[in-house]
Amino acid sequence: MTNRPPLLTAGSEAARRSLEGLSLGDAFGERWFPLFREPRQAFNEIKARRTPEEPVWHWTDDTALARALMRVLDEHGRVEQDRLALCFALTFDADPGRGYGHGMHMLLPALLASPTDWRTLAPDLFEGGSLGNGAAMRVAPLGAYFHEDVGLAAEQASLQAAVTHAHPEGIAGAVAVAVAAALSARGEFTLAEVVARTPEGLVRDGLRRAMDVPFTTEPWKAADLLGNGQRIRADDTVPFALWTAARHSTDLEAALWATAEGFGDVDTTCAITGGVVGAATGVDGVPAQWLRRREPLS
Repeated sequence: MTNRPPLLTAGSEAARRSLEGLSLGDAFGERWFPLFREPRQAFNEIKARRTPEEPVWHWTDDTALARALMRVLDEHGRVEQDRLALCFALTFDADPGRGYGHGMHMLLPALLASPTDWRTLAPDLFEGGSLGNGAAMRVAPLGAYFHEDVGLAAEQASLQAAVTHAHPEGIAGAVAVAVAAALSARGEFTLAEVVARTPEGLVRDGLRRAMDVPFTTEPWKAADLLGNGQRIRADDTVPFALWTAARHSTDLEAALWATAEGFGDVDTTCAITGGVVGAATGVDGVPAQWLRRREPLS
């Protein structure tokens, strides 16, 4: 496969900001799982805004797959699905202990042997394809990359999602996050604008509900209303993550603390929020110790 000249180059800086924010959110969110803290301790430390003391905050599959996606965009300037399938498979093979879900443990090893088989294998996952949050958790840097054309960002988000998450809701979740990141990079992010560009279905319904949740609402209560990713579905994850991103659209640190208050699939909700807010802010405003502790990206 030959490289093609990039469709857009102006978005590379925004994409890097988004990836930094995504990986920081991912690593930060991972700190609050029971593997590291029992729930009561986690709740108390989040409410007190007490920075996790572990010397290294490792990121998970959210960041690993976002990096693979960015590699394809850097190579081709667009989503080349067969190449993306191979990059996802190679990423999984290099470190399968990053927290991948059951579906990816089934799909990605098979794609290592035959990357083009995503066309038949992905739709067969879970009777119609996965509607999980995996395509959404990795896509914010793509949205930032294509921020000059929000429609193109949505189109490319659909293409990358289909490689692993063929269900319409899995795709819709990715579209919503990519659109939010593109709008964030443009300084135009609102939930209403994301709703307008998200395909009809459960994800869009959840985003509509999110529009009606005042930003004065406590994040834990918003998570009760919108879902916190505990069901690992796009419609149970994306609305709350984008609500907290919109609530703190210019303050990445505050956005991540608020998202962590929702618990659930907290590494993924924080990765989504971090990728969207980071597309605008980067990570310069977060505490220096957070950046020192986060596992390096390269």
